[in-house]
Amino acid sequence: MIFKICGLKEKDSVLCCEVNNVDFFGLIFYKKSPRNISYKNARELINFAKDLRITPVGVFVNQGVSELKEIITYLNLHYIQLHGDESQEYIDEIKNTFCVKIIKKFSIESEKDLIKVNQINNIDYLLFDYKPSSGELPGGNSKSFDWNLLKNAKFKLPWFISGGINESNIKNIKKTLNPNGIDLSSGVEESLGKKSNKKINNLLRLFYGN
Repeated sequence: MIFKICGLKEKDSVLCCEVNNVDFFGLIFYKKSPRNISYKNARELINFAKDLRITPVGVFVNQGVSELKEIITYLNLHYIQLHGDESQEYIDEIKNTFCVKIIKKFSIESEKDLIKVNQINNIDYLLFDYKPSSGELPGGNSKSFDWNLLKNAKFKLPWFISGGINESNIKNIKKTLNPNGIDLSSGVEESLGKKSNKKINNLLRLFYGN
């Protein structure tokens, strides 16, 4: 199972993820998010993680394409997550400019939302998240969609399940779904935007049955 924990800001959180064999940590560049991180602090965490196994992922929401190019270059990102409504043209331009892996978010509310998956190309991972209503953040809302929508679905690309995953429902993923990856954020926080090492430890322990 691939694990990714989004919204990290502290070196201590990165180390906790490393000890728990988490594969990716997400750096959120979205100013409206309580998990937003400055480019300077992000670069410090990326440099800190260079000798670790865990890989940084830049998370963006409808970022201007020219700005995104500057940030990818500045931070030397190899993985990015597009968590907005980025078009195929947008994705192609980034792929034609950089050798990056792209995780693309798809907001899910009903079965018809899954149709969009086959309309986007040139990406490397799918990420399925709760579909926010008007006024909600594009992610990290502590809310889940109906996971049964994915129960018998088949996808050509590896995919992550995301949205409201915590200690109370992590085992349900093993019972009902077979994703390639699990993406966590609010479910391992002690307060809004602040990660809890204890919750990270507990959730991974619960999942693996240790």
